[in-house]
Amino acid sequence: MTDYHAPKGRETVYDLAVIGAGSAGFSAAITAADQGANVALIGHGTIGGTCVNVGCVPSKTMIRAAEALHGARAAARFPGVSGNAQVDDWHSLIAAKDDLVSDLRQRKYVDLLPEYDGITYLEGAARLDGAGVIVGDEPITAGKIIIATGGRPSVPPIPGIETVNYLTSTSLLDLQELPRSLIVVGGGYVGAELAQMMARMGVDVTMVCRSRLLPQVEPQVSEALAGIFRSEGMTLYCGIAYDACREDERGVMLCVQEGGRPIELKAERLLVATGRTPNTEGLGLEEAGIARDARGAIVVDNHMRTSKADIYAAGDVTNRDQFVYMAAYGAKLAALNALNGDSLTYDNATMPWVVFTDPQLAGVGLSEAAAKSAGFETKTSILPLDLVPRALAARDTRGLVKLVADAGSDLLLGGQIIAPEGADSIQTLALALRHGMTVAELGETIFPYLTTVEALKLAAQGFGKDVTKLYCCAG
Repeated sequence: MTDYHAPKGRETVYDLAVIGAGSAGFSAAITAADQGANVALIGHGTIGGTCVNVGCVPSKTMIRAAEALHGARAAARFPGVSGNAQVDDWHSLIAAKDDLVSDLRQRKYVDLLPEYDGITYLEGAARLDGAGVIVGDEPITAGKIIIATGGRPSVPPIPGIETVNYLTSTSLLDLQELPRSLIVVGGGYVGAELAQMMARMGVDVTMVCRSRLLPQVEPQVSEALAGIFRSEGMTLYCGIAYDACREDERGVMLCVQEGGRPIELKAERLLVATGRTPNTEGLGLEEAGIARDARGAIVVDNHMRTSKADIYAAGDVTNRDQFVYMAAYGAKLAALNALNGDSLTYDNATMPWVVFTDPQLAGVGLSEAAAKSAGFETKTSILPLDLVPRALAARDTRGLVKLVADAGSDLLLGGQIIAPEGADSIQTLALALRHGMTVAELGETIFPYLTTVEALKLAAQGFGKDVTKLYCCAG
């Protein structure tokens, strides 16, 4: 790893030391440098962190490739049209993914550092000490510290899993050969995205999860996606318990129980996609008196402060939202608070989220269950996509929109979408929530006809009207 600015030794005193050179670390360092601070950005290993190297960027380009395959095969939904597609050269696809990752890492991380004179990049394993941070064997002094070391795939405690050459979200995207069959353990965001991607690449996929598919989302949305997965030939086992796992020359066997009934699942490979573990080892957190939660994540308050004075944390290493854009947002707040007096607070009330399955899932605000738990008397509107003109014209009516509102005030509280192009529609609802719109106001807003986002307007109108009785472009 290149030292973009050489360490200046014991005499250097930094205003801020940032441990971790991923999205959160860069956000904190650049924010602080823009404030005129002298910043030490400490990285260890490949610069750029999870998102650009092994997460968002590589997975989304591979998911798009899988969507291209499916799109050709699904062309027959239009009368008189047919199509087919297949993976001709897996090695070329992987190489193109690697080239994209390398290019973005260079342009968006490495090449940025010389543009900020206030940032000194230091390479080495870091740990806290009483005066600041030790990088390798070199102590540095810093007035404030931000920990942004990210996370890594976690492994569930399935008996025998330690003997299996399992895949994670990282190693799956580096496979040099496509397996014939794959068991995916975990029904969360990552598991759902990668399971469908591999199935569309021609792999026989079986997915198992302890509860339902995507337990974080509305039940109607989860049920719709499960149906879509099954229609594409994937096998789903939901609500199961794990008994054991083993591997031999024929492949992997996973023993589970469904409703008390034992089932043996067999496949060539096993993908573990059961969440993330924060990278906290070797940082000296316990010695520094920095509190962690049951998952091992650093606990931060609404100002991004840890339990130790003058030490902040941001991103996947914390107990906050595990999205790269929220990591960058939290890190920016941490830097500004560290330098300017803790006046800013973390606010995720209108944080949109997206799951890049096909159709895409997206949501913002409160679910129906969360709204009720918060004390609201709720009302909901569920609009199937077969009532949306865009979906009818595209002959693709997979999905729905669900809106949640306060029954008394008519105030919008949240909503979720499962639809092709759903990810590009959710920001409209985020803005509606941010500006305190009511159901009536959203329903009266002018939307362009034959767009997916028009489904939000129709869903809002559905609180008080039978939308099946509206003409095609009703205002």
